[in-house]
Amino acid sequence: MDIKRVAVIGAGIMGRGVAEVLAAAGISVVLIDRKDDVLRQSRDQLQDDLRIRALIRQSEITAQEPEAIMERIEWTTRLDVLTQVDYIVENVPEVTHVKKELYQQIAPYLPESCFIAVNTSCVSITELAAGLHRPERVIGVHFMNPVPLIPAVEIIRGYHTSADTLNITTSLMERLGKQSIVVNDLPGFVSNRISHLMMNEAVFVVQDQVATAWEVDEIFKKCYGHKMGPLETADLIGLDTVKNSLDVLYKSYQDSKFRCCPLLKKMVDAGLLGRKTGQGFYQYT
Repeated sequence: MDIKRVAVIGAGIMGRGVAEVLAAAGISVVLIDRKDDVLRQSRDQLQDDLRIRALIRQSEITAQEPEAIMERIEWTTRLDVLTQVDYIVENVPEVTHVKKELYQQIAPYLPESCFIAVNTSCVSITELAAGLHRPERVIGVHFMNPVPLIPAVEIIRGYHTSADTLNITTSLMERLGKQSIVVNDLPGFVSNRISHLMMNEAVFVVQDQVATAWEVDEIFKKCYGHKMGPLETADLIGLDTVKNSLDVLYKSYQDSKFRCCPLLKKMVDAGLLGRKTGQGFYQYT
């Protein structure tokens, strides 16, 4: 199947990144969000991102490419546009009931032939697919942030996910220049089941005054060779997203190792969410 038009639901950081890589691959995109101001901010930020990347990569990118990418993206609050798409990538927050409510809202507009990719790092694909008419056409695609720069995606095969859905999805990822690493479905999959334990424990280390955030991250970068430390990574992802993911993992496994660090919860309650708010474990200007 030739995927010609893709809907991306959720115009935040992840949705904007997914829309960019799809449009850069020559695919028509409709980016949907329930708030007009979020769409405006997303469009403005993408224009800025493309302009900066064009300046950095002058020898690799044509002056027309950023404009062509923007022209392939439609920005809207309307759900009825879903009737005209081949594929959907859903990017709403990592809260199970929020995703389920969205699926109830979009169900009347879904074409029988449409595939749905859940861009999630923790929530069970099988559980979400159970509320849709065609669960065999639902698959997990965990894009990593920043989407345009990460060369691989974690593909999650739900209990009902068909071989056709898997093949079409991995082919689409190949068009985007991304390697597909296919895993089975349990909450957290591989990436977040492991990485969130590390980030959460790093917060505990700071809370217990064993080390500062900078010292924790320096150890992981200088001693282990990581490009970013666990707390820098948490700031990039968004501390609210990290907390939501930990809550999903804790509820799913009932294992105390996934208990969210009180300091992390306190920072989220205070609105210190990382890069997107200008302050998390570090200050951003």
